[in-house]
Formats: sequence, C-alpha cells, structure tokens
Amino acid sequence: MKVSLLEKLRGLMQLRRAVALVWKSTRNWTIMNLCCMAVQAVLPLASLYLIKLIVDSVQEGISSPGDPQILKRIFLWIGLTALVTLLIAGCRALSEIVRENQGQLLTDHVTDVIHAKSAEVDLVYYEDPDYYDTLHRAQQEAPYRPNHIIQALMQLGQSGLSLLALAGLLFYLHWAVTLVLFAAVLPVIIVKIRNADRLYEWKFRRTETERQTYEYHRMLTSGIHAKELRIFDLGNIFRKRYRDLRAKLRNENLQLAKTRSVFDLIAQVAAIAALFGLLVFVILRTMRGDLTLGDMVMYYQAFQRAQTYLQEIMGGLAGLYEDSIFLNHFYNFLDLKSESAVCQQRKDVPRPMRNGVKLEKVSFMYSEKGGNVLEDIDLNIRAGEVVALVGDNGAGKTTLAKLICRLYEPTGGRITLDGADFRDFDIKDLRHEIAIIFQDYVHYPLTVRENIWIGNTRLNPDDEHVRTAAQFSAADAFISRLPEGYDTLLGKHFGGGVEISVGEWQKVALARAFLRDAQMIILDEPTSAMSPQSEYDVFQSFRELIKGHSALLISHRFSTVRMADMIYVLDKGKIVERGSHEALMKLGGYYAHMFNIQAQQYCV
Repeated sequence: MKVSLLEKLRGLMQLRRAVALVWKSTRNWTIMNLCCMAVQAVLPLASLYLIKLIVDSVQEGISSPGDPQILKRIFLWIGLTALVTLLIAGCRALSEIVRENQGQLLTDHVTDVIHAKSAEVDLVYYEDPDYYDTLHRAQQEAPYRPNHIIQALMQLGQSGLSLLALAGLLFYLHWAVTLVLFAAVLPVIIVKIRNADRLYEWKFRRTETERQTYEYHRMLTSGIHAKELRIFDLGNIFRKRYRDLRAKLRNENLQLAKTRSVFDLIAQVAAIAALFGLLVFVILRTMRGDLTLGDMVMYYQAFQRAQTYLQEIMGGLAGLYEDSIFLNHFYNFLDLKSESAVCQQRKDVPRPMRNGVKLEKVSFMYSEKGGNVLEDIDLNIRAGEVVALVGDNGAGKTTLAKLICRLYEPTGGRITLDGADFRDFDIKDLRHEIAIIFQDYVHYPLTVRENIWIGNTRLNPDDEHVRTAAQFSAADAFISRLPEGYDTLLGKHFGGGVEISVGEWQKVALARAFLRDAQMIILDEPTSAMSPQSEYDVFQSFRELIKGHSALLISHRFSTVRMADMIYVLDKGKIVERGSHEALMKLGGYYAHMFNIQAQQYCV
C-alpha cells in the first residue's frame, strides 16, 4: 500500500487530536515538561558563551602570565560553567522523570480508550477480518505514538529556541553560514520522510502476518489449547510456522533497516562537509586576526550545535509525520460507528412489559457474501411465556438470541417490545432487562462470588441475592464444599485457584442469569453439561424463578424443551414449525421425529 497524499494530509491533521489527547490525560505533567524544555533551551547557550570567555581569558593569560585578575576571571568562568553544566544535568534528570511518568499515564489512558471502544463496537465487527487488522494496528501503535508526538513537540520547541539564538549568532559571522546550515540538513529530512513512508507501507501490508504470529504464540502458550496441542502433537508444527513467519518479518525488517541506513549515511555527507567547510572558514578568519581564539571555538561549536538542533528539528518533523500517519490506525479504530448504540428518540423500557417481544419479518446476514442466516422470522415471546427454539446446529438459534440482545441489528424487519422498536430504547437499559447465558459463556478467573455477581453489577458483590441465585441454579451445594466457599478463586491462572467441572461451571453461569433482575431470560444450551437429574432440579427452580417473566430456551434436549409454552423449530434460518409440545407431536414433523429419537435413546 502506497501512502497517498490524502493519507499524509489526514495524518498531519491527526496531530491536533493527538495533542488534545495528551493535554487531557496528562495536563500537569505536560506543563512541567514545557518548563523543563524552556530551561534546557537556554542553558546550553549560556554554556557556549562561557566557554568562549574561558578560551579568551586563557589566551590573555598566556600573554600576561601570573596576572591575578586574569586567573580570577578564569576561575569565575569555570565555576559558572560548572554550575550551568550541573543545572543542565539536573534539568535533564528532572525531564526524564517527567517524561517517564507522562509516558506511563498516557499509555494507560490510551489503552483505556481502546478498551472502552472495544467494549462498545457492534459485535458484527468481530466477524470481519479487516476489523482485527484495524484493532491490531491500534493496539500496536496507539499506546506509544501520542507520547512520541508530545516529546517530539517538546524537542522541537527546545531545539527551535536554541537554534534561533545560534542562527542569529552565525548570521552575525556571515549571512551565507546560516544558508549553508539549512541547505546541508535538507537531504536528511527528505530521507527521514521517505523512510517513514516505507515503514508505514510495510507495517500496513504485514498486519495480518503479525496477527498470525500472535495466534500461533497464543495457541502454544494458552491453557485453552494445551490438551489438544499435546494429544495431536501440534507443538512442533505450530513452532515451525511461528518461526517461519517471524523469519519472514525479521528479514523484511532487516532489509528496510539496511536501506534506511544507506540513505541516512548519504544524507549525512552534506552535513559533514558543511561542518568542516565552516571550520576551515573560521580558522582562516582567526589566522587573519578577524576573530579571537575564543570566537573560533564558539563559532565552530555554535555551527556544530546549530546543525545538531536543526537535525533534531528536521528529525522531529519527520518523526511527527511518521507518528501522525501511524496514528491514523488509532483514530480509524476510534471512528468506527456503533449502529446499535444509536438512539434517535430514547424511550423508557416498559416495566413491567405487557405484550412482550415480537420479531416481525426479521432477516439477518453477517456479510453479503455469506447470505441470510435468518430469513423472514416471525416470533412472539409474550409476557410471562416460556418459548423454546430447536433445530440443528447452524440453523440460526444463537444468532436469533443475539439479535434480541441487540448484539447485532437485523438486516431486515424489526424487533419490538410492547410495540416499540428496539432501536428506540437506550441499549444499556434494554440489555439490563434481558439475562442471557450463551453456550460459550466465559470462565472468568475471579472468585465464585464475582463470577455470579457479574450477572448484575448494579448489586454489591456481597449482596445476599448472589447466594440466592446460586441456590436456584443448584450451584450452592458444591460451592459450600470449596476451600473458601464463595470467596474461592476459580481457574488455575493465579495462585490458590481451584478448577471446577464443566457442569459446575454451567451452574455458576446459570446463577449469573438468575441474579439479574431482568424481565426476560435467555438460556442457550443451559444444561448441556449436566446430568438428567441435575437438569431436572435446575428447571424445577427455573419454573419458580421465572413466574411473571418471559423466557427463551435454546436446547437440543427435548426433555427441556417440552416444558415450554410455545416451541419454534428452525431449519436453515427459517421457522418451519411452531406450537406446543402436544401440537407438534400430533403434527408428526421434524420436532416429533427428533423427540422420538431422543426418547428411544433414554429407553435403551
């Protein structure tokens, strides 16, 4: 990917946003940094002038040996030079402390912004590989690029002040000296900008490759993959693939570094030639008597330092350019739109709901290439009614549940609550009225109490309802046998953690749903890891719990489904049957066929 002119301009425009981000997150440290910058810009100039005075005084002392006044001046200048040098060292140390703290605060703030955006964007983005590239680039670049920008701006200010004074001094020597100074550094800035473009283009092209290396690293080191990694002997295969990808990235990066170094060296030739050309010019003027020995030293060092400051400025500008175009990744990520969060006319969620949730001709597709996952779905979940969804894997049952939770927006039709479109409600208020446990629920490395409490974070973790929810899900019995009871850390990620069985995890997950003070409960394969007896016990509690509430059950177990008031059968994204258990059995279709197969298995 070539960096277009528009991309470059957009990158430079991001500087304003980056500076605002730095100011917002580290205002006090930024002020301290500015103060350090101003002091560090002035002190080196004082040091340069004091060195001139020392050299001139020594030259004078050679002509008048033993003169106490000259010796007194020499020691005074040396003492002041030492004091200025000490102040420079102190300011540099203070500046390092300021920059370190500012950098840490800024990195944490930007990471927090990324976390907030990641939690906000629509779930549909996670179906798009381009989103993962965007997220990866933001995570890679954003935490340190804004700090680079602020430090570059500080350095530009400091170097700019110093250069301004030195340029005036050199102009006094001869106007052409200043011209040569700027001309000699021009190739350096051109090379740095071109190098920035090459690096940006390479990183953009290789984002997916870098993500692949991360995935192989994760599969080799995470506990989730540990069992199959050993059973199928995948370790050596994944290690080789990781090494091959890293070697490819490393070799390409090395080639970039070689190219960059060659052009940097060529660009430095002009700067070096200008420096020594000035030295010859100053020496000749000194030998003619136009300049003192101290003047010669001062002008040579002034040109040398001016050249350094100018290179710092040019390098800083090139760095700002590089940082700004890389920051496009960060702001591209932040600018992602969350359609589900848009609420044009906010309404209060009905409580209690009277008519319930209704899907009207609802269709959904993850992408245009994949086609519809759901098509023309008409479904009612009335207030206080238990509705079940059955169907083969891939029929669209879980997708339908996600639409009701507004994790996705329908691509056709609409979903209503008491006649009002879901989009008219605040998304957080709406979701609080829905408790859901997915079949791939998360095992959080937290205590038992916290694992249940996250189902309703509006409560205090110590609220008595946590234990009540665990009793409803039949989790209380095994929790009481754990070493620390409800304060036992689950999982083996951290010291003292205890691992529990899949069925026990499922009871904890169910307790999360029961804890939420929601008007609708959605359970996606809620008891698949439980024994038939445990399942029976849970649903006895479940029936008691959902009195006056609505429920949506997704299950392959027809012993669970038959308790529902209304059953919908999905096949290839369409509803093909609907009715009560008795009505569907009389119909003798898909549902009756699958129920009889399962019943025979229990009878064997």
